[in-house]
Amino acid sequence: MPKFKRDKKVSLTKTAKKGLELKQNLIEELRKCVDTYKHLFIFSVANMRNSKLKDIRNGWKHSRMFFGKNKVMMVALGQSPSDEYKDNLHQVSKKLRGEVGLLFTNHRKEEVNEWFTKYSEMDFAREGNKATLTMSLDPGPLKQFPYSMEPRLRQLGLPTAFKKGVGTLLSDYEVCKEGDVLTPEQARFLKLFGYEIAEFKVTIKYMWDAQSGRFQQMDDDLPESAPESQG
Repeated sequence: MPKFKRDKKVSLTKTAKKGLELKQNLIEELRKCVDTYKHLFIFSVANMRNSKLKDIRNGWKHSRMFFGKNKVMMVALGQSPSDEYKDNLHQVSKKLRGEVGLLFTNHRKEEVNEWFTKYSEMDFAREGNKATLTMSLDPGPLKQFPYSMEPRLRQLGLPTAFKKGVGTLLSDYEVCKEGDVLTPEQARFLKLFGYEIAEFKVTIKYMWDAQSGRFQQMDDDLPESAPESQG
């Protein structure tokens, strides 16, 4: 009797073991980087795109970047003075929230900050992004689209029809207003009309120095761990 895929048994013990091994390997790799590189930077990502982050990794092959798995990275670095791998690394763990990552490098603070300040890439917006412009369409022929696109435009909500073999917009249509949180349809419209309004940007936020153990904000000369003023 033939066996179906749904009959295949999976050992949860083996699956869990493999997951633990991957986590342990990541912890060991992170600690190795702490011991190897002079500086550790925390960066945040706006409008995340895997392909563009890969481009940055390729440009920084002399260094190491880690993105994702914040909880595992926190375990590797330590979450308190009593369990941190090296002095003040628990301060790094406190900042590992949301879309942030780690950059280990031997490059100086000024070099890192200058490179990432200059780097940005535009891409098409996605659902949930904020519109950075107001886009409206005037009635008339939509000659940039082949006739086969007209039904799709109509499905998206555009008031269109065929006129002399050309898809034609029958009335004014507002796609989005500046500041709108984009719906899936609005994001599709912007892409169809070629508007790249999402800026992929990596911002360096904090730095940890391996030699001194000092942790600081990039725009501040004082250690981040210094007591905050009250009031």
